[in-house]
Amino acid sequence: MNLTLNDIDLYLTEVKDAIQKNQYRIERNSRRQENMDLFFNYVLDEMMAKDILLGLTATDFSEVVQNVHIGYEHEQLFVFGKDVELLERIGGTKKTVSLYIKLNKIGKCFVIVVSLHEQNYPIRYCFK
Repeated sequence: MNLTLNDIDLYLTEVKDAIQKNQYRIERNSRRQENMDLFFNYVLDEMMAKDILLGLTATDFSEVVQNVHIGYEHEQLFVFGKDVELLERIGGTKKTVSLYIKLNKIGKCFVIVVSLHEQNYPIRYCFK
C-alpha cells in the first residue's frame, strides 16, 4: 500500500476528531498486557494518554498491517511511534519512552487503540 504524507494527515484528522469527541477506547484486557503495563510502570492517566494520541503527526507513521484476528481480516491497523517523556511510577525518574501505537479506525466515528505501550524494538518511520 503506497500511502502519502497527505493520506496519513487525513487519517489522523479523522482519528483525532473521534478522540476529541471521546469516541475511542484504549484496549486494556488480558490480551493487551503491555498496554496495561504502560499505565502501571509510569504515572500516566487517561487524559495524558489522550494528549499523546492527539499529538500524533504523519511523521510518526510507520506502517499499515492487516488485522489477523478471525472475522476482522478486512481491517487495516495503522502503526505509529512516538517518543514521550514519562515519570516512572517507582523511583520517580523522568524518562523518554518510545511508544508503539496501533490504531483501528472504525468508519469515521470510532477509534480502537489496539496498542499503546513501549516499543519492543525500534520501528521504521515512513516519513522521517
